[in-house]
Amino acid sequence: MAEKPEYLRNPAGYALDVSRQLGEVAIKGGQAWSNAIQKMWRAPTGLPVDPTDFGHAFLDFTQAWATNPQRLLELNARWAQDYFGLWNMFFRRVAGEEVDPVVSPAANDRRFRSDAWSDKLAFDFLKQAYLTVGRQLQDLVAATPDMNEASRAKVDFFVRQYVNAVSPANFASTNPDVIAKTLATGGLNLLTGFSNLLDDLARGDGLVKHRAPAGFELGKNIAATPGSVVFQNALMQLIQYDPSTDKVCKRPILFVPPVVNKFYHFDLSPKTSFLKWLVDQGHTVFVISWVNPDESLAEMGIEQYMADGPLAAINAIRDATGEDSVNIVSFCMGGTLTAATLAWLAAKGEEDRVASATMIATLLDFTAMGDFSVFVSDGHIAAMRKYLEKRGFVDADDLTRLFSVVRANDQIWSPAVTHYLMGQEAAPSDLLYWFADGARIPERMLNDVNENFVHGNKLREKGGVTIAGVSLDLAKVTTPVTLVSLKDDHVAEWQGTYRGVHLFGGEARFILGGSGHNAGTLSSPVANRHGYWTNAKTPPTADEWLAGATKHEGSWWPAWEKWLHTHSGAQMKARKVGSGKLKPIEPAPGSYVRMRS
Repeated sequence: MAEKPEYLRNPAGYALDVSRQLGEVAIKGGQAWSNAIQKMWRAPTGLPVDPTDFGHAFLDFTQAWATNPQRLLELNARWAQDYFGLWNMFFRRVAGEEVDPVVSPAANDRRFRSDAWSDKLAFDFLKQAYLTVGRQLQDLVAATPDMNEASRAKVDFFVRQYVNAVSPANFASTNPDVIAKTLATGGLNLLTGFSNLLDDLARGDGLVKHRAPAGFELGKNIAATPGSVVFQNALMQLIQYDPSTDKVCKRPILFVPPVVNKFYHFDLSPKTSFLKWLVDQGHTVFVISWVNPDESLAEMGIEQYMADGPLAAINAIRDATGEDSVNIVSFCMGGTLTAATLAWLAAKGEEDRVASATMIATLLDFTAMGDFSVFVSDGHIAAMRKYLEKRGFVDADDLTRLFSVVRANDQIWSPAVTHYLMGQEAAPSDLLYWFADGARIPERMLNDVNENFVHGNKLREKGGVTIAGVSLDLAKVTTPVTLVSLKDDHVAEWQGTYRGVHLFGGEARFILGGSGHNAGTLSSPVANRHGYWTNAKTPPTADEWLAGATKHEGSWWPAWEKWLHTHSGAQMKARKVGSGKLKPIEPAPGSYVRMRS
């Protein structure tokens, strides 16, 4: 006899749970409604993108096919073969045969991990039919004749968003895990999920909650590497970490994070902390913690961020340690800012202030930006400028929404299924905690970045960018440089970051790590995963580099640190924080990192 579902084994408890959830739904429904009314009366700020830009792309798409009907008939014939193969597979499985799938999910596609998607014929057929049609739609875009490539990229992006949205995994009636959960709980999961949905609606940020709300506390179990703030100005606090070894390298390290993210991505839980690991290797480590700006800092642009960021930090480190030069380690747009700083110092004849520079997941040539390229055009940039004029900054939620759309399956649909259909909270994650703790960008800084780097793509050009009256030329930079990229990076695709090695005038090395933009950087040797590739040569193209590269198991950290060590000077007695001219202001991680958007 089949075992009773859990809710039937404890009907009294089930009734109490339903009553409690109905009460919460009533309360949260009122909160969500109140929030919606308030938002209706707020002054509109417009959209940070230009919707007509996408409309023009779809117009190009439809016109191209309207003038090439014969090509469309050829595609239809090929698709008919796909459907024949799909139904043939289905009927052979009905007859009891073991049949290989017609199409399978990508290895990193986590939507169909449940055995039910393969073991149960109806769900297996539904999965394969969905994957087949999704592939056909993308093939349709790729095969569109005589189409502007920029328009093709935009249509392809939106087709993939549509395909992701209509996945059978996203609906209660076609997801076998949700059906099983609903039967086991008497539908309590759907009631709980509706309550979770109302929670998110009440917040009003348009985002799916990604993490459990408790479990992490800055300075306790996250961003917890011991140290002190030793310098600060309007834009940043400079943290110096306590030594954990008796001896340290003479030359200190300065870590420069991107202005859009808080620095503790590299100081999450102690077992994954990159900054703690560097300290444990015998380095004196400093890190910039950017302020979370409001409208009062709207006019702070690239010139101020360079002067009050890396340049001010280099001077402060000299006061703290007596050392005239540093090794800079940077990430993403922090790396782009670092490259500009190196060119600025080279033009001023002060290049020896930086002994080496490492740029992780950093674009210097923005010719190709992957999915983000669809949001870079004259129309979008003009819309963003108008949007910023009314606020003075771009909010962290706006940026989170952009990153979420680009990774919709991981950042939108998967958590939506977990929270709204399964009625579950996400397991606590230090990385997701950090991801949700975003920061604003001032109006002028974002406009400067778009004009000079992203849309303008001027940093790669001799004299293309001028900062504080100084013309920049990366070819004049002879500081030894290592670029570290991640193979599955969706923000800074590694083929694009590789082009940066050919822009500098001195030694430039390249290391390719495994995994993606965020997870790939957290490649602790303790975890011993992801792997990495090295190649002593830097041929003209990324594909040539990879063809001649050697694959290694484990973490890229030790291999990179071995190179860093050659630029770190002799060993000396470990420095205590405050032993130089700069005294502790407050304990790490400081107060700037606690500023919420």
